[in-house]
Amino acid sequence: MNAASFVLFGATGDLAKRKIYPALYNLFVDGKLSEGFSVVGLGRRAWSDETFQANVEQALYDFSRRKPADRGELARFVRAFRFQVLDIDRAEDYAQLRELVERRERELGLTPNRMFYLSVGPEYFGTIANHIEASGLGGADGWKRLVIEKPFGHDLASARALNAKLGETFAEEEIYRIDHYLGKPMVQKLELLQQSNPVLQALWSNHYIANVQITASETVGVETRAGYYDRAGAIRDMFQNHMLQLLMMLTAQLPKNSTAETVRFKKKKVMEALDPLQQGQVAASVVRGQYAAGAIAGVPVAGYADEPGIPAGSTNDTYVAARLTIDDAFWRGVPFYIRTGKRLQAKSTRIVIEFKPPLKQSGADAAQPPNLLIIDINPNETITLQLNARDTQDKARFRPLHLDLRDDAEETPEAYENLIGDALRGDATFFAHWDEVELSWRWVQPILEAFADGEVPLHPYEAGGHGPAAADALTARDGYRWWQGEDEARAAETERAQAEIPQEHAVQEHTKRAGERQYV
Repeated sequence: MNAASFVLFGATGDLAKRKIYPALYNLFVDGKLSEGFSVVGLGRRAWSDETFQANVEQALYDFSRRKPADRGELARFVRAFRFQVLDIDRAEDYAQLRELVERRERELGLTPNRMFYLSVGPEYFGTIANHIEASGLGGADGWKRLVIEKPFGHDLASARALNAKLGETFAEEEIYRIDHYLGKPMVQKLELLQQSNPVLQALWSNHYIANVQITASETVGVETRAGYYDRAGAIRDMFQNHMLQLLMMLTAQLPKNSTAETVRFKKKKVMEALDPLQQGQVAASVVRGQYAAGAIAGVPVAGYADEPGIPAGSTNDTYVAARLTIDDAFWRGVPFYIRTGKRLQAKSTRIVIEFKPPLKQSGADAAQPPNLLIIDINPNETITLQLNARDTQDKARFRPLHLDLRDDAEETPEAYENLIGDALRGDATFFAHWDEVELSWRWVQPILEAFADGEVPLHPYEAGGHGPAAADALTARDGYRWWQGEDEARAAETERAQAEIPQEHAVQEHTKRAGERQYV
């Protein structure tokens, strides 16, 4: 990895403390940072370097997956940090920033490679980028890179305007748009899952797959993000970016040893093949909801409309489910069901691939459960394959057999470690290219307009459940159902089996299954 200056706008913020500093520390501990590195933090608080370093150190104890144990190692790490007060609109502050960055580069003998990480609101992106260019910060004899966080716009028009503004000072290959879902280890393994397993590679198409379900559920409510979330909703906060990125990564049909350019090209092709929702047809393919009062893990919680900071009568969506189809040779005819929401029963990000039944079935064979490939991304990282075997108690019946695969690595890097490390190396594979962002907004734009025009009803759902009952119609229309998780699939099969087997066998079966590993 090249030596570089890491210039962090928003260095006193929550994201920096919870994600960025722990990521840099773990990269440092693993020897993945260059020998000489410099971090310059920027903010409005009048902090000294010592105060800044103390805050960085405390953030590591509070949020790092590995707590500092070696005081000497920790001291070497925090010595790389300097702080400067900066007003985003003041040109003089950027001139002083340039002097500090250049002084640190001389002291450490660094090539003037500079990464500018914008951990601030998107309304400041253009202003900062212009000042970086005008001050000469981005004109040194080294590379420059701009890392920005979502949201990348509020709709299609604003996303295009933002991109045009950034394009005045940074080339597309210099812009790294972070979508932290792309940094999750299991998401990064999706590429290799089908490439390295011929069995799955042979099945990875519409010949064998009946439907695909992608779920991202949260137990938390709006919390302290009321000001942002009531303008964004689930459709902008999760669906347009994280959920569609998961769809692209799953369906891109990547060849072995794909470069960043290949990955971007294949993901773009997926979005281009995604069937658009026509005006007046959104309500048939999209369900929106808002959580009402209920209970999470037995604790009563308020409904969205009663949360602090939410205006009375808000019709903002906290849940979105949609049915999508991809018009290409691999996926034509396969429905994709995507849903995301807050205040649901469990925190989980999961992909469920349901395979088609055998071509010829009759009698008991026709009732056998489907084969499922369950990919758990968060909070657990597991892969479960549900197959079928003869029931030893009743030869005429099938019962599901679960093959559970888990990565036993004790130290799994977190998403921001992977992404910041990739950005420092110049590897853009798991970042969102502008083409993907624009196509995602183009697909979502008719949904935003339908929501604004009141064409899609807002369904209340009780906190602590699975979401609005109306979402069941999306799958039921095609003869399918939502898979809430592997645990539910097993429970449903147990109920069906117990209805037809002797009572003493049912008791034995219940006892056996009670000891099986449960999934969140």
